[in-house]
Amino acid sequence: GKFTLLQDSGTDGSFLVHHFLSFYLRAGCKVCFVALLQSFSHYNVVAQKLGVSLTAAKDRGQLVFLEGLKSCLDLLFGEEEEQPGQPSPLQFLRESTSDLKALFDFVQTSLTPTSSDSWKVPVLLVDDLGILLSLGASPVAVLDFIHYCRVTVCSQLKGNIVVLVHSNEDSEDEENKLVVNSLCHHSDLILWVEGLATGFCKDVHGQIKIIRRVSLELTGEQDHVQLYQYKIQDKNVTFFAPGLSAAVL
Repeated sequence: GKFTLLQDSGTDGSFLVHHFLSFYLRAGCKVCFVALLQSFSHYNVVAQKLGVSLTAAKDRGQLVFLEGLKSCLDLLFGEEEEQPGQPSPLQFLRESTSDLKALFDFVQTSLTPTSSDSWKVPVLLVDDLGILLSLGASPVAVLDFIHYCRVTVCSQLKGNIVVLVHSNEDSEDEENKLVVNSLCHHSDLILWVEGLATGFCKDVHGQIKIIRRVSLELTGEQDHVQLYQYKIQDKNVTFFAPGLSAAVL
């Protein structure tokens, strides 16, 4: 029943998406992956380095993968073959309104358990939510989509949601700022990845701020905040306290 927000600014936080994807698949969860940023082959190559086969997960029905790039091209150039009563999840691209109901229906259908399912809790993973804004969806439509997903996945199905968004305090993209700020207020856990203020460093790739939203539980406590620096390696990521990189010590 948790909503986790992955937020990055000044660097790329996609390594967290790959972590959660492989983590939940290894844990035996049913995963619906709305992948709007990269192709299936890209995620599959990275997942294989982490010891998980996305192709095998799809074949056994554990992973439902929406390849946003391909669906967009098929819709825009008229190559999408619609099945009766089953519109494309990104159907809003062809319509005048930015209604994401078709995308929500896709998520709900994918994660609603059937009698033959033996998977553990359902999980919705979205990479990257801001792409919907770039495709023409309004901030209200995007926030409505997330709200209905939270009600269905977190509240009703007792599953988890993990969403990646990009943020930049210097950006003039007001719509993206609105979505990011709203999601921050509703998240149970925020993993905020930032680039180093001092610039590029080969031994320290950035810092991650872990914010546990204890204040949501209305206990009067302050949110718990932890700060680490990290270095991305070929098959894993090393975390350490600020200033305690192995290269420094």
